[in-house]
Amino acid sequence: MTTYMMERTRNKHALLTRWDDSKLNAYEAYVDSVRACIYLAVELYEDTTQIRSSPKSRAELSLELIEAVRLRGRAFERVMLLAGDEVVEAAHQLTAAALKVDWLAQGKTEGTLDDWRDLNRAVFREINEFHEAARVDLGVQGSVKGEKHPQRDLLLPPARRNEDTNS
Repeated sequence: MTTYMMERTRNKHALLTRWDDSKLNAYEAYVDSVRACIYLAVELYEDTTQIRSSPKSRAELSLELIEAVRLRGRAFERVMLLAGDEVVEAAHQLTAAALKVDWLAQGKTEGTLDDWRDLNRAVFREINEFHEAARVDLGVQGSVKGEKHPQRDLLLPPARRNEDTNS
């Protein structure tokens, strides 16, 4: 009976570890896909608004963003299959914020440069919320926000920051 109980406990632990590994991989892939979309959206937005030109055409940038959004959707579905309730909700919130960035970059919605920056700030806040929920779900100690981790702002080149304050 003791051997049976030890074996059962060991198998249960192995199963939990396997699911934690799968969750970690899904969470990492999802955040990576969100960030890939953001970087492509930034390149498209900057080219479209003539902030900075891209060596790629707008059509190429748009197609790359569309493909990245498709991959983000696949990664999101994997999170939906494996995550707990809080992570699922955080993923929904993050996806909604990321879509607003995509839409402005693609010209589906309108907005100013300040609106653009606000949308990017919001999506990075949601990434932190997703990280927080994922850490709790995985049983990781500590936090990615709070007193020890103050909220950070977008990193902007000094020249751009000075131009924006003079306008």
